[in-house]
Amino acid sequence: MLINNNQSEKPLTSEQIAFFKDNGYLLLPGALDVDLCTWARDRLWEALPTDCSLRRHEPQTHVGPFSTADINKDLEHRREGFKWQLRSIRTDPKFIQLIYSPKLCAVAEQLLGKNKVRQPVVGELPGVRGIYCTLPYGDQAREPDEAHTDAHPFHFGAVGLIHDVPPDGGAFKVWPKSHKRLYPTFWMQYDQARVPSYEHLPSLRGITNPPEYHAELARIEKDTEPVECWGKAGDVVLWHHRLAHMASHNYSGVIRQAVLGDFARNDLDQTRLDPPQPNMWRDWSDELKESNGGYCHELASTQRLST
Repeated sequence: MLINNNQSEKPLTSEQIAFFKDNGYLLLPGALDVDLCTWARDRLWEALPTDCSLRRHEPQTHVGPFSTADINKDLEHRREGFKWQLRSIRTDPKFIQLIYSPKLCAVAEQLLGKNKVRQPVVGELPGVRGIYCTLPYGDQAREPDEAHTDAHPFHFGAVGLIHDVPPDGGAFKVWPKSHKRLYPTFWMQYDQARVPSYEHLPSLRGITNPPEYHAELARIEKDTEPVECWGKAGDVVLWHHRLAHMASHNYSGVIRQAVLGDFARNDLDQTRLDPPQPNMWRDWSDELKESNGGYCHELASTQRLST
């Protein structure tokens, strides 16, 4: 089911909102401007050094991992293992327009509230996360899935494909309904505890989660069938901040190329440190809060949900 392109009407149906509320994700085919997807792909390949062994029009060079000579650990343009991440593009106004388009901003207002969505700003705020790619694994043995949640505060994320991604091709993977099980296990509803980094305490650096979180995540991985969000260039998946997810393994012959962005309310700084609420949708739109969770089998099927 597509986004309603008539901007005088609401972009999401009541069933789509109910599905997102119940399952924590929503597939939106054709939500991105395909011309901007082409522009983003061009910028991605132009960012590579001229002596890089990856050649855009030579697919045989796309199989990972990156060679030692091609590795770059700079987080603005990371190339290591099977990961290729271009973050330096994140404040380009044209790139911001790709993910924060009128279509998706209207969707965000429908989910978070009219005039409640924090707008990206070039300069002070980072805008879009960047372009995240996964090289094909080639003859690598198949690996088990490893779900996780993101630590930084936001309300929901968007992963948009800027190139076609086939099944088993490294697309975003989600564990339906896991947001409702994981949300109450956190100490803070939208943020996460961080341990200061000290060289003499390397084992304590990074983020920390309660034992209840790890136990519930392990149960989710055992009892929930994940959904792989493959698709065409321009397709988008929205996902709740506390939804278990991963970038799936790429057993195809093509590079997975996607743009990642976050959506949040403009009062996030006032609510992110609150403990999990009895109503986890307290800070969302009235329309979403009032949704009764009803949706048809046809919609569930288009969302690849096992029934």
